[in-house]
Amino acid sequence: MGAEFGRRTGGQSRFSQWLRSRRPKDAGEDESADRQALLLAAAAAGLPLAPAAHPAGYRCSCDRIGCPTPARHPISFAWQTQSTTDRAQIERWATHQPEANFITATGMVHDVLDVPVEAGRSALERLLAEGVEVGPVAESGGDRMMFFTATRGTPEDEDEWWPCELDCHPETMDEHPGLRWHCRGSYVLVPPARLPGELDVHWVRGPEHPLPEPLTLLEALTDAIAQHAGSEPESAAWPLRG
Repeated sequence: MGAEFGRRTGGQSRFSQWLRSRRPKDAGEDESADRQALLLAAAAAGLPLAPAAHPAGYRCSCDRIGCPTPARHPISFAWQTQSTTDRAQIERWATHQPEANFITATGMVHDVLDVPVEAGRSALERLLAEGVEVGPVAESGGDRMMFFTATRGTPEDEDEWWPCELDCHPETMDEHPGLRWHCRGSYVLVPPARLPGELDVHWVRGPEHPLPEPLTLLEALTDAIAQHAGSEPESAAWPLRG
Protein backbone atom coordinates (compact mmCIF):
# COMPACT_ATOMS: atom_id res chain seq x y z
CA MET A 1 0.00 0.00 0.00
CA GLY A 2 2.96 2.23 0.61
CA ALA A 3 2.81 6.00 0.66
CA GLU A 4 -0.77 6.22 -0.61
CA PHE A 5 -2.05 4.23 2.36
CA GLY A 6 0.02 6.40 4.66
CA ARG A 7 -1.52 9.54 3.20
CA ARG A 8 -5.03 8.23 3.68
CA THR A 9 -4.47 7.27 7.29
CA GLY A 10 -2.40 10.39 7.92
CA GLY A 11 -5.55 12.45 8.22
CA GLN A 12 -6.17 11.04 11.67
CA SER A 13 -5.82 13.18 14.77
CA ARG A 14 -2.48 13.84 16.38
CA PHE A 15 -3.64 11.56 19.20
CA SER A 16 -3.75 8.58 16.80
CA GLN A 17 -0.26 9.38 15.55
CA TRP A 18 0.98 9.61 19.13
CA LEU A 19 -0.60 6.24 19.93
CA ARG A 20 1.31 4.58 17.11
CA SER A 21 4.59 6.25 17.95
CA ARG A 22 4.34 5.37 21.66
CA ARG A 23 3.91 1.62 21.41
CA PRO A 24 5.32 -0.20 24.48
CA LYS A 25 9.04 -0.47 23.78
CA ASP A 26 10.87 1.76 26.24
CA ALA A 27 11.67 0.72 29.79
CA GLY A 28 11.09 2.74 32.93
CA GLU A 29 8.69 5.41 34.06
CA ASP A 30 7.92 6.76 30.58
CA GLU A 31 6.67 3.35 29.45
CA SER A 32 4.52 2.98 32.55
CA ALA A 33 2.99 6.43 32.09
CA ASP A 34 2.36 5.84 28.38
CA ARG A 35 0.76 2.46 29.12
CA GLN A 36 -1.56 3.96 31.70
CA ALA A 37 -2.49 6.87 29.44
CA LEU A 38 -3.39 4.48 26.61
CA LEU A 39 -5.50 2.31 28.91
CA LEU A 40 -7.32 5.33 30.29
CA ALA A 41 -7.95 6.59 26.75
CA ALA A 42 -9.57 3.26 25.87
CA ALA A 43 -11.71 3.35 29.02
CA ALA A 44 -12.71 6.97 28.34
CA ALA A 45 -13.94 5.80 24.92
CA GLY A 46 -16.26 3.35 26.69
CA LEU A 47 -14.24 0.13 26.37
CA PRO A 48 -14.62 -1.87 29.61
CA LEU A 49 -11.24 -3.24 30.75
CA ALA A 50 -9.96 -6.02 33.00
CA PRO A 51 -6.42 -7.28 33.73
CA ALA A 52 -5.00 -10.07 31.58
CA ALA A 53 -1.99 -12.36 31.60
CA HIS A 54 1.34 -11.23 30.19
CA PRO A 55 4.39 -12.91 28.62
CA ALA A 56 6.85 -14.69 30.88
CA GLY A 57 9.66 -15.35 28.44
CA TYR A 58 8.04 -17.31 25.62
CA ARG A 59 5.31 -18.59 27.92
CA CYS A 60 2.30 -17.21 29.71
CA SER A 61 2.40 -15.67 33.17
CA CYS A 62 -0.48 -17.91 34.28
CA ASP A 63 0.12 -21.27 35.97
CA ARG A 64 -1.71 -23.28 33.31
CA ILE A 65 0.60 -25.86 31.74
CA GLY A 66 0.58 -25.47 27.98
CA CYS A 67 -1.67 -22.39 28.06
CA PRO A 68 -3.43 -22.32 24.64
CA THR A 69 -3.63 -18.50 24.56
CA PRO A 70 -0.45 -17.24 26.27
CA ALA A 71 -0.68 -13.61 27.42
CA ARG A 72 -4.05 -13.26 25.66
CA HIS A 73 -6.57 -14.16 28.39
CA PRO A 74 -8.01 -12.50 31.51
CA ILE A 75 -6.50 -13.16 34.91
CA SER A 76 -9.86 -13.64 36.64
CA PHE A 77 -12.68 -16.01 35.70
CA ALA A 78 -14.98 -13.13 36.69
CA TRP A 79 -13.66 -10.88 33.91
CA GLN A 80 -17.13 -10.12 32.50
CA THR A 81 -18.38 -8.61 35.76
CA GLN A 82 -14.95 -7.23 36.64
CA SER A 83 -14.58 -5.26 33.38
CA THR A 84 -14.96 -1.55 33.98
CA THR A 85 -14.34 1.91 32.58
CA ASP A 86 -13.78 3.36 36.06
CA ARG A 87 -10.65 5.52 35.91
CA ALA A 88 -9.60 5.00 39.52
CA GLN A 89 -9.90 1.21 39.30
CA ILE A 90 -7.91 1.06 36.07
CA GLU A 91 -5.20 3.26 37.57
CA ARG A 92 -4.99 0.90 40.57
CA TRP A 93 -4.72 -2.15 38.33
CA ALA A 94 -2.10 -0.53 36.12
CA THR A 95 -0.05 0.55 39.14
CA HIS A 96 -0.21 -2.71 41.09
CA GLN A 97 0.09 -5.01 38.05
CA PRO A 98 2.71 -3.20 35.95
CA GLU A 99 3.33 -6.13 33.59
CA ALA A 100 -0.29 -7.10 33.02
CA ASN A 101 -1.97 -6.86 29.67
CA PHE A 102 -5.62 -5.79 29.60
CA ILE A 103 -8.62 -7.23 27.80
CA THR A 104 -11.78 -5.40 26.81
CA ALA A 105 -15.04 -7.32 27.13
CA THR A 106 -17.09 -7.27 23.95
CA GLY A 107 -20.85 -7.36 23.52
CA MET A 108 -21.66 -4.76 26.15
CA VAL A 109 -20.67 -1.47 24.49
CA HIS A 110 -18.74 -2.64 21.47
CA ASP A 111 -18.03 -5.62 19.24
CA VAL A 112 -14.81 -6.41 17.39
CA LEU A 113 -14.46 -7.68 13.83
CA ASP A 114 -11.15 -9.55 13.81
CA VAL A 115 -9.58 -10.42 10.44
CA PRO A 116 -6.21 -11.50 8.96
CA VAL A 117 -3.90 -8.50 8.90
CA GLU A 118 -3.36 -8.30 5.13
CA ALA A 119 -7.09 -8.45 4.48
CA GLY A 120 -7.63 -5.88 7.21
CA ARG A 121 -5.14 -3.44 5.74
CA SER A 122 -6.69 -3.80 2.30
CA ALA A 123 -10.20 -3.31 3.67
CA LEU A 124 -9.13 -0.30 5.73
CA GLU A 125 -7.62 1.36 2.67
CA ARG A 126 -10.84 0.75 0.70
CA LEU A 127 -13.10 2.00 3.50
CA LEU A 128 -11.11 5.19 4.00
CA ALA A 129 -10.99 5.83 0.25
CA GLU A 130 -14.79 5.46 0.08
CA GLY A 131 -15.25 7.88 2.96
CA VAL A 132 -16.76 5.26 5.27
CA GLU A 133 -16.60 6.11 8.96
CA VAL A 134 -14.12 3.65 10.47
CA GLY A 135 -13.72 3.43 14.21
CA PRO A 136 -10.74 2.32 16.28
CA VAL A 137 -8.50 -0.27 14.62
CA ALA A 138 -5.69 -2.28 16.19
CA GLU A 139 -3.10 -4.76 14.95
CA SER A 140 -2.53 -7.84 17.09
CA GLY A 141 0.51 -10.08 17.03
CA GLY A 142 1.49 -9.12 13.51
CA ASP A 143 -1.13 -11.39 11.95
CA ARG A 144 -4.56 -10.02 12.88
CA MET A 145 -6.33 -6.66 12.57
CA MET A 146 -9.23 -5.73 14.85
CA PHE A 147 -11.99 -3.31 13.87
CA PHE A 148 -13.85 -1.96 16.91
CA THR A 149 -17.55 -1.32 16.24
CA ALA A 150 -20.75 -0.61 18.13
CA THR A 151 -22.39 -3.73 19.49
CA ARG A 152 -25.38 -5.09 17.60
CA GLY A 153 -27.75 -4.08 20.35
CA THR A 154 -28.70 -5.08 23.87
CA PRO A 155 -32.13 -6.73 23.68
CA GLU A 156 -34.26 -6.88 26.83
CA ASP A 157 -35.05 -10.54 26.22
CA GLU A 158 -32.02 -12.61 27.24
CA ASP A 159 -32.99 -15.26 24.68
CA GLU A 160 -32.34 -12.73 21.91
CA TRP A 161 -28.65 -12.36 22.77
CA TRP A 162 -26.19 -13.64 20.19
CA PRO A 163 -23.42 -15.31 22.22
CA CYS A 164 -19.93 -15.30 20.80
CA GLU A 165 -19.79 -19.11 21.05
CA LEU A 166 -22.03 -19.26 17.95
CA ASP A 167 -19.21 -17.66 15.94
CA CYS A 168 -15.92 -18.17 17.77
CA HIS A 169 -14.72 -18.25 21.34
CA PRO A 170 -11.40 -16.86 22.58
CA GLU A 171 -9.95 -20.32 23.18
CA THR A 172 -11.10 -21.72 19.82
CA MET A 173 -10.07 -18.80 17.62
CA ASP A 174 -7.52 -20.87 15.69
CA GLU A 175 -10.51 -22.70 14.19
CA HIS A 176 -11.64 -19.42 12.59
CA PRO A 177 -8.83 -18.16 10.34
CA GLY A 178 -11.08 -15.72 8.48
CA LEU A 179 -13.53 -13.32 10.10
CA ARG A 180 -14.06 -13.55 13.85
CA TRP A 181 -16.95 -11.54 15.28
CA HIS A 182 -16.36 -10.92 18.96
CA CYS A 183 -19.66 -10.13 20.68
CA ARG A 184 -21.23 -11.10 23.99
CA GLY A 185 -19.11 -13.58 25.97
CA SER A 186 -15.84 -12.70 24.25
CA TYR A 187 -12.94 -10.33 24.70
CA VAL A 188 -9.86 -9.05 22.89
CA LEU A 189 -6.61 -7.58 24.09
CA VAL A 190 -6.65 -3.79 24.16
CA PRO A 191 -3.51 -1.84 23.26
CA PRO A 192 -0.90 -1.56 24.53
CA ALA A 193 -0.28 -5.27 25.08
CA ARG A 194 2.81 -7.46 24.88
CA LEU A 195 2.82 -10.99 23.44
CA PRO A 196 5.42 -13.77 23.55
CA GLY A 197 8.17 -13.46 20.96
CA GLU A 198 8.41 -9.66 21.26
CA LEU A 199 5.10 -9.20 19.46
CA ASP A 200 2.51 -6.66 20.55
CA VAL A 201 -0.97 -5.22 20.14
CA HIS A 202 -1.05 -1.57 19.09
CA TRP A 203 -3.49 1.00 17.75
CA VAL A 204 -3.58 1.83 14.05
CA ARG A 205 -6.50 4.20 14.63
CA GLY A 206 -7.00 5.28 18.22
CA PRO A 207 -10.05 4.96 20.48
CA GLU A 208 -11.01 8.60 19.97
CA HIS A 209 -12.75 7.54 16.74
CA PRO A 210 -16.52 6.89 17.23
CA LEU A 211 -17.67 3.29 17.03
CA PRO A 212 -19.36 2.58 13.66
CA GLU A 213 -22.16 0.12 12.98
CA PRO A 214 -20.51 -3.23 12.15
CA LEU A 215 -22.57 -3.81 9.01
CA THR A 216 -21.01 -0.72 7.41
CA LEU A 217 -17.63 -2.49 7.47
CA LEU A 218 -18.68 -6.06 6.84
CA GLU A 219 -18.77 -6.10 3.03
CA ALA A 220 -15.30 -4.59 2.67
CA LEU A 221 -13.89 -7.01 5.24
CA THR A 222 -15.42 -10.14 3.72
CA ASP A 223 -14.41 -9.06 0.20
CA ALA A 224 -10.83 -8.49 1.36
CA ILE A 225 -10.71 -11.86 3.11
CA ALA A 226 -11.95 -13.59 -0.03
CA GLN A 227 -9.43 -11.75 -2.18
CA HIS A 228 -6.50 -12.65 0.03
CA ALA A 229 -7.68 -16.23 0.53
CA GLY A 230 -8.38 -16.70 -3.18
CA SER A 231 -11.90 -17.94 -2.48
CA GLU A 232 -15.46 -16.80 -2.04
CA PRO A 233 -16.37 -15.00 1.21
CA GLU A 234 -16.82 -17.48 4.02
CA SER A 235 -20.37 -18.14 5.18
CA ALA A 236 -20.00 -17.28 8.86
CA ALA A 237 -22.98 -17.19 11.17
CA TRP A 238 -22.92 -13.43 11.74
CA PRO A 239 -25.12 -11.80 14.38
CA LEU A 240 -27.40 -9.80 12.08
CA ARG A 241 -29.98 -8.86 14.66
CA GLY A 242 -32.06 -5.80 14.09
